[in-house]
Amino acid sequence: MLVNPLNKKKGLMGEMLDGGMAQYCRVAADQLIKMPAGVTFAQAASLPVAYGTAHRMIVTHNTIKAGDKVLILGASGGVGTGCVILAKQLGAHVIACAGSAEKCEALLKMGADEAINYNEVDFSKWATEKYGKPQRRNYEGGVDVVINFTGGDTWAKTLRCVKRGGKILVCGATAGHDPKEDLRYVWSFELQIIGSNSFYDDNLAALMEMIQDGRIAPVLDKVLPLDEAAEGLRLIRDREVLGKVVVLPNGDEG
Repeated sequence: MLVNPLNKKKGLMGEMLDGGMAQYCRVAADQLIKMPAGVTFAQAASLPVAYGTAHRMIVTHNTIKAGDKVLILGASGGVGTGCVILAKQLGAHVIACAGSAEKCEALLKMGADEAINYNEVDFSKWATEKYGKPQRRNYEGGVDVVINFTGGDTWAKTLRCVKRGGKILVCGATAGHDPKEDLRYVWSFELQIIGSNSFYDDNLAALMEMIQDGRIAPVLDKVLPLDEAAEGLRLIRDREVLGKVVVLPNGDEG
């Protein structure tokens, strides 16, 4: 069984409740989801929170269609890699943004069509130079969708590279929740800013079916035994991870 860490009455394990990084933990019965045959414990454990959040934002809310140009900020993390994989499944042209040449190369191998090192290139200027400056009187220029769960100083840049009628998808604000805003872009280009909160059982169940059918494979950077959990947290803190770190009591993929 997969444990959905979102307790329906008390909140998220690891945030509102004690987490599950232990040999044993107690959860409510309605947090358990049956795992299909062929899905490993490590694969299932990688789905909450990141992949479930990406699935709700993209699939549940029906925000991406085939042929869309989709620019993903923070593409090398858990939510980001989930967005890359799901957007490609839907037939989008994926532009992945990450913080190093090595991560960009890995994202291209994962299926991204283009990759930008945001420490060397201004993603907004790159997008308008590549696809044209968005126009207010027609639908030319810019990208169709930007996935931005970063916030901070990336927000104003995001507004400038989305085409008229395009979408900005938001499920977090890792670099700051109170960015500088420019409402002129929102109304002038008829932008759709779509928020998406968390994930639910149906998102996790759908993702496990996709793994079972061979349609997706979660990106597991490291699978560590419980006594190396602190090293897993360090890898995440120091941004040395592409995808997910999974901690298992026995240290194998189960």
